Amino acid sequence: MDFTLTAKLFAALFAIMNPLSTIPVFLALTADLTPAQRRGALIAMILTVTAGALVCALAGHAVLSMFGIDVSHFRLAGGLIVLMIALSMLSGDDHTSHQGTEAEQQHFETVANVGVYPLGLPIAMGPGTMATLIVFAQEARTPESLAGYYVGLFGYLVFFAAAMALAPVIGGKLSPTALSISKRLMGIILAAIAMEMITGALGSVFPNWRS
Repeated sequence: MDFTLTAKLFAALFAIMNPLSTIPVFLALTADLTPAQRRGALIAMILTVTAGALVCALAGHAVLSMFGIDVSHFRLAGGLIVLMIALSMLSGDDHTSHQGTEAEQQHFETVANVGVYPLGLPIAMGPGTMATLIVFAQEARTPESLAGYYVGLFGYLVFFAAAMALAPVIGGKLSPTALSISKRLMGIILAAIAMEMITGALGSVFPNWRS
């Protein structure tokens, strides 16, 4: 099994989905709900994220082929999206592709199930997460790398679900300083992953670009 791919995918998902940043949003959007309603929102969020991740992993390449999109070009576009999100994190901001615009945020609390929207989509499973899953899936071409990919994916989904289930406990221990530091650390990791995606794509699109 390709443990390197497992570690890279887990780190990428942790950086871009960052449960430490998602937990305060989850608690804020479910603050007025009953315990049963909050559990329902949590389950809906986890199911949305899991379903979205599996669609990206299993059908991402087929969707690209259907639209005639070359994998290398998509990898380049995905790397640029991830890089923009990373730069926003490094500056302490939340990128609108995952957190929504100000106009969208005003309607978050009025939707039927906040677990599906906006917590599942787009906060946890946003464009950057989708692009990352599809790009890494294209790198898993052997049985060993495929095993590493799915171990990393399901390992992170279990970790994410556990972190969100413990949101009230974790949220009570998170200070603004800790959130700020974690966001910037995740931004650095995500920027490095984005650059690897971009340079790999450029190497495929322009085979002689280094010469």
